[in-house]
Amino acid sequence: MNNREHFSSKLGIIAAVAGSEINLGNIWKFSYMVGKHGGGAFIVVYLLAIILMGFQLF
Repeated sequence: MNNREHFSSKLGIIAAVAGSEINLGNIWKFSYMVGKHGGGAFIVVYLLAIILMGFQLF
């Protein structure tokens, strides 16, 4: 009944969590910096591209 996959070491868990956090930080910081410097229209296109790519990966 319990056929889930799991990490083989704690280092793998740490690497996965760090990679996720770095990626999320880059997405939010980039959007904030573009909006702050007058690129609000670009944020709409950027978020649309992220959503469309996310559906493909999902």
